[in-house]
Amino acid sequence: MPLFGNSFSPKKTPPRKWASLSNLHLLDRSTREVELGLEYGTPSMNLAGTSLKFENGQWVSESGSFTGDRRELQRLRRRNQQLEEENNLLRLKVDILLDMLSETTAESHLMEKELEELKQHSRRRK
Repeated sequence: MPLFGNSFSPKKTPPRKWASLSNLHLLDRSTREVELGLEYGTPSMNLAGTSLKFENGQWVSESGSFTGDRRELQRLRRRNQQLEEENNLLRLKVDILLDMLSETTAESHLMEKELEELKQHSRRRK
């Protein structure tokens, strides 16, 4: 029997009638886009006098052609290719080093286990 009577039991709160007081969730998608301004259009920017817009996952010049120096563009593409190849080589080296580390760690754990077994075996002989 509890010392102070019944155990604590709070009253349950009544369920809410509406999840939101806003009526925007009742509107269809197109009306919501107009009301809330969710139609942004394509992103665009201006770099060094060249106007660019983002279409199909790439930045495209609005004038239709690139106005930069063609040699500079080729140099940048070569440099980009070199950096990608270097990055791939470094990733390969990291993978190899991780494999070597895991192999060495496994061998170390096996050696420690064998050493412990030899110590226990030598203690039993004494």
